[in-house]
Amino acid sequence: MTWQSIQTNLSAKIGANAYSLWISPLTGETVDDKTLLLTGPDSFFCGCVKEKYLAAIEQCLAQSGVHGMEVQFRTSGKPLPEPPPEEAQMRLPTMPVVRQFTKTLNPRYTFDEFMVGGSNMLAHSACSAIADDRVDLGNIVYVNAGTGLGKSHLTHAVAHHIVNEHPQTRLHYLTAQQLTAEMVKEIKANTMMNFKRKYQKQCDVLLIEDVHTLSGRVKTQSELAETLDVLMESGKRIILTSSKAPCDIADLDEGLRSRLTYGLITTINPPGLETRLRIIRRKATIHGLCLPSDIAEYLAENVKGDVRKMESVVVSLKAQAALFKVKPDLGMVKEALQAVIGQHRQMSAEMIRDFVAGQFQVTINDLQSKSRKRLVAFPRQVCMYLARKHTELPLSAIGQAVNRDHSTVVHAVRKITEKIVRDGSVRGQIELLSDKLEKKFL
Repeated sequence: MTWQSIQTNLSAKIGANAYSLWISPLTGETVDDKTLLLTGPDSFFCGCVKEKYLAAIEQCLAQSGVHGMEVQFRTSGKPLPEPPPEEAQMRLPTMPVVRQFTKTLNPRYTFDEFMVGGSNMLAHSACSAIADDRVDLGNIVYVNAGTGLGKSHLTHAVAHHIVNEHPQTRLHYLTAQQLTAEMVKEIKANTMMNFKRKYQKQCDVLLIEDVHTLSGRVKTQSELAETLDVLMESGKRIILTSSKAPCDIADLDEGLRSRLTYGLITTINPPGLETRLRIIRRKATIHGLCLPSDIAEYLAENVKGDVRKMESVVVSLKAQAALFKVKPDLGMVKEALQAVIGQHRQMSAEMIRDFVAGQFQVTINDLQSKSRKRLVAFPRQVCMYLARKHTELPLSAIGQAVNRDHSTVVHAVRKITEKIVRDGSVRGQIELLSDKLEKKFL
């Protein structure tokens, strides 16, 4: 009786048109005199009513003498009846008709399944804030990451979160290639106003992947720059992903490049050992594979970079274990590793020394000399630090590569570690060199 008793007041409060559009389709029932349960046709409809009219419903309840009653929503699963052709449309013109992109989202790419570590913490925090419509880190995020490091996982997670928690939000998720194809289609049909209306007027959240593929596409770059201007001015949320930083994308209009650097730019680096271990254990759990601790740790030490390769190795182990009805052993793991990532190359101190010499443009003789000039001493310390980080060699073997003893190696590792903490420039150099090392030798 409570729902019927407040509908007249509710109609007067929000207006007859809004009442007919949003309130009439609802059915209500009181549960235990504590909860008013309102049933709508789908989650999108209920989300809109909750956001727009929940306060008005609660005010009408209070005016009718009902205090402290909680209002909850549920869906009936039954769609709204189609209006007769002669009636005006029932959907607001600014509301999207259908979320066609949802079928392209990977159901496992959610925030719960994303393994957070030092290499991706900022990107995860920024995307979480965008999903929750918080302005902690701004409304625009540019995620730069190599293949398989999680940039698509994060954009899918944002889309999943918004669709599930805020279904009334007008969200567009697509790749830069899809954006180009859609624009070309509209140009051929002479209907570019539809394109502009969709992405500039009917958009609250825009997620575009692989922005680097716009290289050389002048017309798409121009349209995207215009769209970003409109969305930025109206405070909309934007996430862009790429395998390259904006400054490294070739054949990119400087106006668009400037807009890409307007917000937060965050880089996802290859995960560290601890994060890789958590990822591998999680992948094993998902695939129902029992991995002994020593096997999981061996995999974490040898599979670096692309998370997809980690899952591929786990799937291969699962298949072999099921086929032979045995638990995974080290031999099986090595076979799976060779199939997925090829022959593993073990880095040596000499390989790292030669690499560092080339990067800093000094000679190997310089690194092995007794010179204490900064131009030589700093690269030498970096060499010892990287060898300690990327190999399991004893200190004496590391020192031998640059003609030093083990105590000098300990001193070098400590000095570089201190500089990484204090100096962002040094930290950036070490991260870049580590990344290049892994790509070159592993």
